[in-house]
Amino acid sequence: MKKLALIAFALFMQTAFAQVNRFVYQVTMKPDASNKGDVKTENAYLDISPEKSVFYSENRIKRDSVMKATFQSGGARSFNREQMEGLRSNINYSIEKDKKSQKITFKDRIGRDVYTYEEDRPLNWKILSETTKIGDYKVQKAETEFGGRKWTAWFTTDLPYQDGPYKFGGLPGLIVKAEDDKGDYSFDLMKNYKIDDFPAMNQFGNTIKVKRGDYVKQQKKFLEDPMSFMTQGGGTQIRIGGDGGPRGGGNPPADFRKRMEERVKDEAKKNSNPIELQ
Repeated sequence: MKKLALIAFALFMQTAFAQVNRFVYQVTMKPDASNKGDVKTENAYLDISPEKSVFYSENRIKRDSVMKATFQSGGARSFNREQMEGLRSNINYSIEKDKKSQKITFKDRIGRDVYTYEEDRPLNWKILSETTKIGDYKVQKAETEFGGRKWTAWFTTDLPYQDGPYKFGGLPGLIVKAEDDKGDYSFDLMKNYKIDDFPAMNQFGNTIKVKRGDYVKQQKKFLEDPMSFMTQGGGTQIRIGGDGGPRGGGNPPADFRKRMEERVKDEAKKNSNPIELQ
């Protein structure tokens, strides 16, 4: 009986250790530089396992769920555009941190493809002596400069994780709150719970691996000529997966091109104050 109890306990511990811990952050943003009164708020997940963590929008998973249900129930005929519009997100990227290698991988869609790069700038934190309490956690203050912004973070050692939202991490605890000095972006931990595993995310198009500087150039190119990304692809970088070639070749109708360009310009204006300024 004692041996069986030990085996059961070992299996329980293995199952518990294999679970993923989900931390839900409220993200507050002022993405439009010309209208700082337009404040956007949405939730994002930081899912952490012993091997890695992934940060992404809650709406990303909800949209994936809607699209999966749409495909299963008849495709475009059952597509609910209004429902999808209600799940639009200002967090269109995902960020994965590898615990062993300490590599941070950023993924974002440009046009029809997903661009991915490895973050090449280290986070240099200055840990201060100031402490306070946020919610149930005793937290300590830290500061850094990253992406053209000055950031203040509050981390706790009450939780056994050295991680945080977005690309933030590397402190001796979990980041409970982070905000820039202009008040344009903030991340606030709301709650946490366990999930069985990382959710599967839908991926369409090719995955293109680039350097960070090339990703920035491709973003700019997309704003200048979005249709080049929809018809011929945005570049000639290394492609991972997909068929590696353009889909739906040929030139689109002029009215479609015009609508597409107007939509992209409108989206660019609404997102003229990005989280990274440089």
